[in-house]
Amino acid sequence: MDVSVDPGIVKPPQDWLSHLARRRRSVFFTLTLLTAAAATTMMWDILAANGLNALDRVGLAVFFVLFTWIASSFWTAAAGWVVRMRGADTAQIHERWRAEAPLRGRTAVIMPIYNEDTTRVAAGLEVIWSSLARLPAQAAFDLFILSDTRKREIGAAEEVAWRDLVTRHGARGRIFYRRRPENTARKAGNIADFINNWGGAYDYAIVLDADSIMSGETMLELAQLMDANPRTGIIQALPLPAGRDTLFARLIQFAARLSSPMLSSGLAYWQLGESNYWGHNAILRLAPFAEFCALPRLPGAPPLGGEILSHDFVEAAFMRRAGFEVWLLPIEHGSWEEIPSNLIDYAARDRRWAQGNIQHLGLLRARGLHWLSRLHLVGGVLSYLTSPLWLLMLALSSTVVILQALHGHQYFLPGQHGMFPHWPHYRDGEIAALLSLTAVALFGPKTLAAWLAIRDPALRQRFGGSSRIALSLLIEQIFSILLAPAMMLFHTAFVVSTLAGKPVVWHAQERGDRGISLAEALRRHAGHVLIGLTWGALILEFAPRYIGWLLPVIAGMVLSVPLTMLTSRVAPGQWLRRHRLLLTPEESDPPAELAALQNSLAHPPAAAQRPPDPHADPAAARELLRDLEDRVPPHVPLPMRPQALQYAFSVREALRRRKHSIW
Repeated sequence: MDVSVDPGIVKPPQDWLSHLARRRRSVFFTLTLLTAAAATTMMWDILAANGLNALDRVGLAVFFVLFTWIASSFWTAAAGWVVRMRGADTAQIHERWRAEAPLRGRTAVIMPIYNEDTTRVAAGLEVIWSSLARLPAQAAFDLFILSDTRKREIGAAEEVAWRDLVTRHGARGRIFYRRRPENTARKAGNIADFINNWGGAYDYAIVLDADSIMSGETMLELAQLMDANPRTGIIQALPLPAGRDTLFARLIQFAARLSSPMLSSGLAYWQLGESNYWGHNAILRLAPFAEFCALPRLPGAPPLGGEILSHDFVEAAFMRRAGFEVWLLPIEHGSWEEIPSNLIDYAARDRRWAQGNIQHLGLLRARGLHWLSRLHLVGGVLSYLTSPLWLLMLALSSTVVILQALHGHQYFLPGQHGMFPHWPHYRDGEIAALLSLTAVALFGPKTLAAWLAIRDPALRQRFGGSSRIALSLLIEQIFSILLAPAMMLFHTAFVVSTLAGKPVVWHAQERGDRGISLAEALRRHAGHVLIGLTWGALILEFAPRYIGWLLPVIAGMVLSVPLTMLTSRVAPGQWLRRHRLLLTPEESDPPAELAALQNSLAHPPAAAQRPPDPHADPAAARELLRDLEDRVPPHVPLPMRPQALQYAFSVREALRRRKHSIW
């Protein structure tokens, strides 16, 4: 692969990058499709040995789609492994692309919040602002707390926490708080409201989630890259999960910390300036974002129509359509997020994302989108659609096996006129080859990531050493296999309910280390257990020799209740951590920002512990009124006009004719 290291790296010429992108994508998609075709050919040969029926043909089509999906992940990992082994990729956005001169642009750091734990939000903002305040360039950054909170008591606590933060840091006129009276269009609308009212005062915005942590150095790096690359519209930093202690969260944190840097390098390798945006821990160029990235309403009613829920992929596609680059910055420092602490809350978050991603089907016909942006939209849909496809594949194979057990082998095929029977054929070689190829595609990426960690002495030590990396990887794989069937059924239910016209009910995301009770686990998994028991009983009754192939799937369903309860607990996660298992570098050697966050959560300011209610306390209300001019700065609008999106055809024509429909 064409990866090289250059100590004096600068951004290559645009025509060279375009040529390189075409070449890399040709290789990547060729390898992906050839791998899927080879696996499907093997499967066809295995099935055709004894005659193909209609179920076999449907299964082959589903198999090709699914193997294409896992082959794309494998070759992305392989590209990332080569990049990491070689040390750098001159064609990817890089810290040496940034300007060394003082910052020219001003940056707003914005955190949209919605009914969040105020103590956690305040602690995160404390860390972020303190990290920024240590920089010589800190005057180029302001902080905005953009509240969509609906609950009065939480809103009161937010106002007090904001005022306390301003007072302790002497940040009058630098840290602002705004609470919208109506949360129209949810997070996307919250950000649009900021841009419409204050975006004109800033060149860039760094978007955070309520659980995001970013270091001042990383935010400065993003702003410098924007200054130096005026045709860049979005830079997405890699958010690594950290900070949770349940077994479920530590399994995900370990897997992500091990593999995500390599996978992000692989994605950046073939996506280059047509990468994606994940909605947080990223920097936006505000002028083109306002002009080109306002979201339209989809035709029809929810869940497939109406407001777009998964806004980030769409905004990236619109930014690229306008001629601006979207980059993924594959760094593993200075950018973190927290994840749901248990399977139930993880699935609840996926329910919103599933509906939002499926909505993207309605955007595929939008004119002027880059073909890779359309592929990102399709990939978002497939990230959930693959679950019902896996379920269909497993159901088809089980049906075929049961039918064969009931009717036996058909020695004389329909229409056959002869005295010689059609003897059964077994393709042992092809079966072994297909199993080997599947194992490499599924388990190869994590093996490559483990190799990268083990070969680096410093990183190896921070992961706990070679033997603990190997044992942790084994533990993570076992739990991933057992938890996957429940997630498959959850995702299948989400897809079916969305396509059936049932919109999601939007609630605040559960955060913190929340354990799942027996009653809740039974309520959410009762159907999964019933499916597993029924499925297993049918296989044992009619095709017992096949039970070994399905045992991980059936076991994951039948054991979903105790698995969810066990993995939601802090105690097993902490026990493994004490034994240096599932260890991450952020746990063994915490960065200053994460250490400061834990300290702030352990010792919150007195105001955050018992916040007064300014709506109930007249004195507090008068004090807030006196501070009103500091809560938000004077309006400097940068209007996001949906009509500016209504252009069509090519980017060149779009810039000339903006009154055409995007459809």
